[in-house]
Amino acid sequence: MSARDPGRLDRVIAEARRAADQRALGYREQALKIYPWICGRCAREFTRANLRELTVHHRDHNHDNNPSDGSNWELLCLYCHDNEHQRQLEAAGGAGFAGSSGPASTFSPFAGLREQLERKKPGK
Repeated sequence: MSARDPGRLDRVIAEARRAADQRALGYREQALKIYPWICGRCAREFTRANLRELTVHHRDHNHDNNPSDGSNWELLCLYCHDNEHQRQLEAAGGAGFAGSSGPASTFSPFAGLREQLERKKPGK
């Protein structure tokens, strides 16, 4: 970040968020036109009154893969969508973020703490 332009990072982040929101609006509107307003998992039906609770799930978990035929999308209610992502995390061995290709962290911040505390006790 430059001292001459301290708000540059904020602007870049804001622009990235706006672009992501615009992409989401585009594929969400397309998916709502293509598919019936029913959750693909629990079969809950939606109306205009509760449509905000129906989400577009990317089957391959790639939010940039948005074919116009909707082949990478399915409509899921908020609960089923959260469940789907939780299942993916668990299948990945709880390796942090969904889709992360790296191994799960093995860092243990308190490893050896007991030994260090024992050494610092007075009289030892």
